[in-house]
Amino acid sequence: MMLSEVYNVYPRVSEEIRIGPPFLTRYEKARIIGIRALQLSRGAPPLVPLEVVGSNDPVLIAKYEVENGILPASVLRYTSSGFRQSIPLTLLVRITREVVGKLE
Repeated sequence: MMLSEVYNVYPRVSEEIRIGPPFLTRYEKARIIGIRALQLSRGAPPLVPLEVVGSNDPVLIAKYEVENGILPASVLRYTSSGFRQSIPLTLLVRITREVVGKLE
């Protein structure tokens, strides 16, 4: 028996959103921006040139990375019954723009 059969450490990434709303919620967006801004403030390199953002502020850089789908991250959503789904941030940003129109 392989270790991956015993423990499901991280769910597989899916292109179909089955849990939660079919877009990036404001709570998910705020958490991702906060975590990324903390990383940037502690010395992580930005994924975009600072000239593109127009600021050295870690929060503005993180917001730009999230709103443009540049950040390579996934949102992990789960239900009380134990079902989990990992959704790529790029997919959520794309669908949010289609459904809502823009990220606020």
